[in-house]
Amino acid sequence: MRLVVHDLHRAYPGLEVLSGVELTVNAGEVVAIRGASGTGKSTLLHCLGLLEQPDRGSISLDGEELTTLRSGKRAQRRARSIGFVFQAFNLLPEFDVLENVMMTARTALMPLAQARVRATALLESVGLAERRLSRIQTLSGGERQRVALCRALLPRPALLLADEPTGNLDPATAAVVLHQLLDLARSNDSSVVIVTHDPAIADQAGRRLELRAGLLHAEAPAS
Repeated sequence: MRLVVHDLHRAYPGLEVLSGVELTVNAGEVVAIRGASGTGKSTLLHCLGLLEQPDRGSISLDGEELTTLRSGKRAQRRARSIGFVFQAFNLLPEFDVLENVMMTARTALMPLAQARVRATALLESVGLAERRLSRIQTLSGGERQRVALCRALLPRPALLLADEPTGNLDPATAAVVLHQLLDLARSNDSSVVIVTHDPAIADQAGRRLELRAGLLHAEAPAS
């Protein structure tokens, strides 16, 4: 998998957020993006995840241009190739843990029996196999984020995007969740782009970038 972003622009009324972003993420690479609040980190991630359409520029995945896909094809490509982990978990309380993990199966065109086997295996890998029939409301914050991670990785996405994935967790739980996120992504051969304010999380990435004035700038390697 190779993600290539070229001259990406996104503006809102009276505010230009992305001003020609350039980014290449190679297969298996982990990239951390930092920046002050309001600089457009989440906007960039939403564009990469096909949740928001840029004003201009290109985003290609394995040589396929994504910004020109029609809405149905875009949704299908997102479901099959891009996993997204949000700070707020975005789980559905009316469904149990296993059902939440399997939520992307239909859009990704996964047979439900296969999706159930994989979802159960993913939950086991993060220590939640025994909670698979539990309601979301009964889980801790760390457990909810692990469920969200399993959901994102269900279809074996080529690209995993994480927007402040440990922002709602205490430091000890955050460290565990981050380790599981990177370990599962590695075993899945997924490339990872993480938006974070936390330098300890950014230090776990192979490459660190800063979003500043609408552009990405390389940070010095962790010592």
